[in-house]
Amino acid sequence: MSGVVSRSTPGFRRSFKVPNADALRWFPGHMDKGLKQIESKLSVVDCVIEVHDARVPLSSRNPNFRHTVLGNKPHLLVLNKKDLTDMRWQKEVDERLKSEHGISDVMYTCCKNDRDKNVDQVVPKAIELISQSPRFNREDSEEMNLMIIGVPNVGKSSLINRIRNKVLKKRNSNPVGAEPGITRSVMNRVKVSTSPQVFLYDTPGILSPNIKNAETGLRLALCACIKDHLIGIEVIADYLLYTLNKHGNFKYVEMMGLEGPTDNIGTLLTKGAMKMDKYEKRRSHEGYINRPHLSAAAEIFVRAFRDNKFGPLMLDSDLLTKNN
Repeated sequence: MSGVVSRSTPGFRRSFKVPNADALRWFPGHMDKGLKQIESKLSVVDCVIEVHDARVPLSSRNPNFRHTVLGNKPHLLVLNKKDLTDMRWQKEVDERLKSEHGISDVMYTCCKNDRDKNVDQVVPKAIELISQSPRFNREDSEEMNLMIIGVPNVGKSSLINRIRNKVLKKRNSNPVGAEPGITRSVMNRVKVSTSPQVFLYDTPGILSPNIKNAETGLRLALCACIKDHLIGIEVIADYLLYTLNKHGNFKYVEMMGLEGPTDNIGTLLTKGAMKMDKYEKRRSHEGYINRPHLSAAAEIFVRAFRDNKFGPLMLDSDLLTKNN
């Protein structure tokens, strides 16, 4: 891609080995139930709004949605958290989504930014798509129903709340949090427009029960789409280190108290824990001793990425350059 360089340091890893690939097949019971609830609502839905994390525009898409949810209905893809991704990849993302996924209507948003005008255009764009498509059994209905879908923790409820607050000046209606799977059932319709009357269904994040490969699962875990404890925070931290090195991003060096880039997660977490004064007591034959708290350092390291401390990153860059 023009202007974007992905580089690795000589001697550093060129691939990542996953300790426990089975942990990446996270599909709780409430999500299976949620998928069935979504399917039961489809007959009264006029447009599907698919929300995903802009850092993983390809990895985060659930392959099951295309067959079980989308069908022939108007479809709008919203790539949220655009402030966390490298937008220089937008052209490649749009081209790949159109050529391989058949998606031509894509919007980029940042729900945390109250001045993001793209959020205000989501409903008007959905109305436009509905007006350009046959509504079949919904032809006589004056109201329009939209459905929000996506994997966990991509900002679905945040998007609904932003739209609702902007249009109707009402308080947040849906719970929002950084933990994946916080929305556990298809909620009541939320009115987001009065003229014409438009309603939104909020849904739980539905993650594919069979993630296509370990790297996809790790990217989702890094973006908090899979709960940390299922993978292990130190494994996620190690994958973050691998990813930053692969992109030639060494901003972690100063933060973690290192003398230079490293490919050893043990070194990074030990140095980081010492710099941040994070210790834990461990029993030894000589009594209790203080040792660097590696898990605490790992949590801080991963949180720094999620808080954009290392700058925007396109985690799917290798997928976007593949076969190009």
